[in-house]
Amino acid sequence: MPYKFLEDVAIADVAFEATGKTLEELFESCGLAVTNTMVKDLDSVKRKIVKDIEVESESIELLLFAFLQEIIFYKDAKLLLFNKFDVRIRQMKKKNRLKAKAYGEKLNMKKHELKVDVKAVSLHNFQVKKTRSVWKASVILDV
Repeated sequence: MPYKFLEDVAIADVAFEATGKTLEELFESCGLAVTNTMVKDLDSVKRKIVKDIEVESESIELLLFAFLQEIIFYKDAKLLLFNKFDVRIRQMKKKNRLKAKAYGEKLNMKKHELKVDVKAVSLHNFQVKKTRSVWKASVILDV
């Protein structure tokens, strides 16, 4: 599993740490962690709908923040859940650009066993860093 939930970081919220060999893989892992915070079984979400997600930011941290906020927006506004992400990131001098395809389906209360409702991504302790071998992110979700 490319992410793990952190029990002792946030008492009223959900915290996770994700990793990826590439920046794109890190973002994909974070997207899965957000969905897995809301839905007990990621495999219960079928890939019937594809949504394009495009965000820009000056920093990688805020790019990840914007990407995760888009996932939450689709859950709230369109009742969509995703269990696969194909992410492409273009790093430029002044801006970073993300284009992703999110695969999922409409939320179905009879089919999807829900855990908690994620309201937003918190900037508290939000971090993205590169080590020698992997990218790492620490994220707290407001639930």
